[in-house]
Amino acid sequence: MANIEVLNSRFSLYDKMYSHELREHSFADWPFRAECSCTPDKMAKAGFVHCPSENEPDVVCCFFCLIELEGWEPDDDPWTEHKKRSPNCGFLTMKKDFTELTVAEFFSMEKERLKIYLVKGRHVERDTNQSRSHVAAAWASGAAAEVLS
Repeated sequence: MANIEVLNSRFSLYDKMYSHELREHSFADWPFRAECSCTPDKMAKAGFVHCPSENEPDVVCCFFCLIELEGWEPDDDPWTEHKKRSPNCGFLTMKKDFTELTVAEFFSMEKERLKIYLVKGRHVERDTNQSRSHVAAAWASGAAAEVLS
């Protein structure tokens, strides 16, 4: 996840992505179709939203656990890849379809999604602060002057 703004944007937009149809709709430009294991329908059923960039056309993000995956191959199975990289994702462990959740169950799911967002946000901020510290230290030691020359 590149930065805190991306994380914030995704978290706020993805609250609507409990809907399979909305997730599937995000795959309009998805490069894998019919004879592939990672079709838009299968990707959406596994909880993924397509969030491509100019340099990475096959990036997906789970609307729930916010894990990003890229580098898809036609025979990659979305459920298997999701479970391998985020085995505790609440979406993967959900026993019912979203439309069958009670209000209490939905709020419990959203509480879990919020916890994940807060933890990821702390990690992004920590990584950003560490990068800034390294740049400042390099600048102070004169290493930046060597890079710029």
